[in-house]
Amino acid sequence: MSEKIKPQFPRIAQLKTAADLRDYLEKNTIGLPFDDALLLPNESPFSKPIQLKSGKTIGNSLCILPMEGWDGTTDGRPTNFTRNRWKKFAISGAKLLFGCEAVAVCHTGKANPNQLVLNPETFADFVDLRQLILDEHTKTFGETSDLLIGLQLTHSGRFCKPRSNKAFEPKILYNHPFLNSKFGLTADYPLLTDAAIDQIVNQYIDAAVLAQKAGFDFVDVKHCHGYLGHEFLSAINREGRYGGSFENRTRYLRNIVAGIRQAAPGLEIGIRLSAFDMLPFKKGPAGTGIPEASEHYSFAFGGKPNGLDLDLSETKALLSLVESLGIQLVCITGGSPYYNPHLMRPSLFPPSDGYLPPEDPLLGVKRQIDVTHELKQAFPALVIIGSGYSYLQEWLPHVAHYILRKGMADSVGFGRMVLSYPTMPADMIAGRTLVRNQICRTFSDCTTAPRNGLISGCYPLDPLYKKSPEAEQLKAIKETL
Repeated sequence: MSEKIKPQFPRIAQLKTAADLRDYLEKNTIGLPFDDALLLPNESPFSKPIQLKSGKTIGNSLCILPMEGWDGTTDGRPTNFTRNRWKKFAISGAKLLFGCEAVAVCHTGKANPNQLVLNPETFADFVDLRQLILDEHTKTFGETSDLLIGLQLTHSGRFCKPRSNKAFEPKILYNHPFLNSKFGLTADYPLLTDAAIDQIVNQYIDAAVLAQKAGFDFVDVKHCHGYLGHEFLSAINREGRYGGSFENRTRYLRNIVAGIRQAAPGLEIGIRLSAFDMLPFKKGPAGTGIPEASEHYSFAFGGKPNGLDLDLSETKALLSLVESLGIQLVCITGGSPYYNPHLMRPSLFPPSDGYLPPEDPLLGVKRQIDVTHELKQAFPALVIIGSGYSYLQEWLPHVAHYILRKGMADSVGFGRMVLSYPTMPADMIAGRTLVRNQICRTFSDCTTAPRNGLISGCYPLDPLYKKSPEAEQLKAIKETL
């Protein structure tokens, strides 16, 4: 699917004034808050520093979210495309780089054959990537003492594709009533053993030690988007030490954190969390997303048994645990790009394996803002980072300004927005007018391309990708859809 599809809802770019946006929100009963005017830079909430308990200061309240790269070498090393993306993070102006990139802790845990892997063989490459961040940030802003650089550590679990862009090699915790069949697994597909999980825990710890030696300030122990950490949270029918009770389902996180504390003392730890989930969705009539049919659904962490409404009771229990473990940095997201992408990536134009939005994407943005706000209220001492803002486009600064000014989150995160417009955070902080022709319009090519075995990037707006041979391949792929 592509931008040629006639959208079901108005394009954000058509809402040219604050009155236009407010009128649209009121007519459609979407209670999305925003500020009409932005404060001057010296008073702006974008510029507010964040003080960590460790004594470290994050220089402002804007954040770069971790993204999954599809352009490394097959042995897990960065390429020039990877380095180009990391340079964008460095010059963005955001002072919190929450993980930079999803980095696998082992080759079998990769989500695609070209995902980065951190191990002794690739260690020097990560030293160089961090130095690239420091050098480019220094050139642009002259100061790195208030820059916090993290590395997201991941194992893809159910969605492992270590050797082929088309062939899953899943490592699952339980047999899922919808996801098994959706991704071609038998109902009795073999599960990860507790011993295998113990080994993965050790791989996380080993990778964290290397991340600290490479100079990273923290590691993000990924618990989102249907990957292994997230699947643990819904493993209610798994037997053994890692399933069933809440205590057992969080043992994976507790063991990783305990191991890192012992092996890499002083290394900060963060967590990117899918705070809520729903039933898997599929294409319905005319390609619009509809939920799987289920009267009772037990596998939506942060959701009710009907599979469509939210219940943050266990989410709050998890954040209480996170706080007790001495973790302060928490980035909130929801759902999974593999089975309900409208929850975490609201957009008009779905990727090739997606569906047309089942709701106004502004409702998806609001849902994430509301959940983040509720969790911030419940855990004021945590540093809570919001995400899911890309669909707002030129209105992102106005919504983010309100959110930060009201204390509904501590930081606002940028994901695919910085692929096309890397200096958007810096422009917001400086009070500059946004460059409209660089603003991401959520065409989802950055997902469609890698889903079809091409490198990840912004094909519509970034000249590096727009003029590449892969752009022609992507165009041909989209024409067949």
